[in-house]
Amino acid sequence: MRNARAARPVIESSPDSTLFERIGSFLAEHGLSPDPAHYAFAFAVLSAPTGPLAKTVSRLTAHGVRLRAHDIERLAGRVADGPPTVRKRRAATSDANTDTADALVIETQQQVDDFAQMMRTMQAETSGFGRDLARSAASITQMAEIDEITRITSSMIARIHDSEVRLAEATAETDALRAKLAEARDTARRDVLTGLPNRRAFEEAFAGRDPSAGPYCLAVCDIDRFKHVNDLHGHGVGDRVLIAIGQAMATECAPHLVVRHGGEEFAVLLSGVSLSHAAELLDTVRQTVAQKRYRNRETDTALGTITFSAGITAIHADEPAETAFERADRLLYTAKERGRDQVCAA
Repeated sequence: MRNARAARPVIESSPDSTLFERIGSFLAEHGLSPDPAHYAFAFAVLSAPTGPLAKTVSRLTAHGVRLRAHDIERLAGRVADGPPTVRKRRAATSDANTDTADALVIETQQQVDDFAQMMRTMQAETSGFGRDLARSAASITQMAEIDEITRITSSMIARIHDSEVRLAEATAETDALRAKLAEARDTARRDVLTGLPNRRAFEEAFAGRDPSAGPYCLAVCDIDRFKHVNDLHGHGVGDRVLIAIGQAMATECAPHLVVRHGGEEFAVLLSGVSLSHAAELLDTVRQTVAQKRYRNRETDTALGTITFSAGITAIHADEPAETAFERADRLLYTAKERGRDQVCAA
């Protein structure tokens, strides 16, 4: 599921590795802080690798799946609050950097918009003044042969015309900059690999959903045994599989929002459909993806059937994204436990 490619089976060890080192690796792989409660759970698992607890953990973490908080609590462990692991701190730093950059883009775009409006106002006012001055100069010339006044007036008209040209050029450059900033904002909300919207786009769409367009449903989808594809065929092939499945999901789910949420996980925000209809749609998409046949274009080797599992839930009014996502994620976990290649709805 989430971060599946980053995790490894937790019971692996080498003869010359110490229990202490393996406990540290266990905590890091599953995103647990070095709290005594987490240490005690890791010790119980790793100190008896053939015991029932270790066997259960091995089953839950098969194919590189990371333990979740409710897994640990269900196994009589305790999840404690504490400082995040290095991996989480890096993710938090990355999110903070993205937020800062995004804020700068928004602020810059606002300034450019204000400048563009000012340029247009100046251009309109200058253009009107130039026309009025030209008409006045023509009247003066017709009334009398006042050479000096005519010369001065003509010079002023020429300068105003020059200013109009420069203002027009500045306005065009401003419009071009605004377009580039808009493109940058769109890029910040798009996954580089698949071209789909990313997690940031999902969070903004969730927060900005229109109540009148409801009801809303949320699906969390995860490619089954994706680590096996990467291990057997390489990450290049794995990336192409991600692209193909992501685009297929986006096409089949249109006009609903499909995003790459991270790793081999996709999220779908569906609006204006009931939970039962949303589940039927996702199941149709699942069947479509399962019927596709993929090949390694370098070796012409068949990749076999590639499927995904999904958990889908109705979004309650005023609930935060984290709550709805966690509920859909638990349903996804249930679909995986029941054999994969299925949709679990509740």
